[in-house]
Amino acid sequence: QVQLVESGGGLVQPGGSLRLSCAASGIFYSIYVMGWYRQAPGKQRELVAAITSGGTTNYADSVKGRFTISRDNAKNTVYLQMNSLKPEDTAVYYCNANVRTTIWATGDYWGQGTQVTVSS
Repeated sequence: QVQLVESGGGLVQPGGSLRLSCAASGIFYSIYVMGWYRQAPGKQRELVAAITSGGTTNYADSVKGRFTISRDNAKNTVYLQMNSLKPEDTAVYYCNANVRTTIWATGDYWGQGTQVTVSS
């Protein structure tokens, strides 16, 4: 029904940059909030950043000033530009979208996850 496909993860040295992308496809009316979460081994999944269809953003304190979330509503795509990466940013990053699938229904959808590893 709704699919989220992520790309852009990989291995990067501390201080480096990566850009994640997540494209939504399927049949739906609109997408309100799109965001990125991450889960490190042995830890709970946590919000990294989110953005509404109007462009309002929210960031975890740990990434403020280093990460930037943006979206292209026409392409149903959300991006996460990650700069000044630290080893503690290592995690699987998941895309999330709050989607209006019918006039009466909304739902939360998740991507499959993409690994980000920050290591020298």
